[in-house]
Amino acid sequence: MGRLLPVSLGRGGIRTDKREGDGATPVGIHRTLGLLFRPDRIAAAALPDWALPIGLEDRWCDAPDHPDYNHLVRKPFGPSQERLRRGDPLYDMILPLDWNWPRAVPGKGSAIFIHQWRRPGFPTAGCLAFSRQDLLFIARHAAPGTRVIVRA
Repeated sequence: MGRLLPVSLGRGGIRTDKREGDGATPVGIHRTLGLLFRPDRIAAAALPDWALPIGLEDRWCDAPDHPDYNHLVRKPFGPSQERLRRGDPLYDMILPLDWNWPRAVPGKGSAIFIHQWRRPGFPTAGCLAFSRQDLLFIARHAAPGTRVIVRA
């Protein structure tokens, strides 16, 4: 849409051989799966009508040996998971990407999201992170299926 937006990437760099826990952002053409948001922090009216609220029990499974690996799950959930309702604002809006999804290969990496950054240039655990203002712009314009290209 004619804009250049600064982005923070994974602390492990950009990699073609992404693995669970390496902190890398995977190279490739990814697609957005949707938009999740914190309804207690972001007004639903500010987002597209297809955005879904993050519930109190929502988690993302990062246990490579579990059938729900790299999928949205709900608590109680025994295996390793990432809580989506965080105390900080990083996951107030998230656009999950289709990296290693829907049929996740164990150990190839999970939870590659577009989300808010801590501050400019501060690395992520493998996600793509933007300022809140830019993330809101992306959220309003990146419908499910939007291509996200990460080059080496």
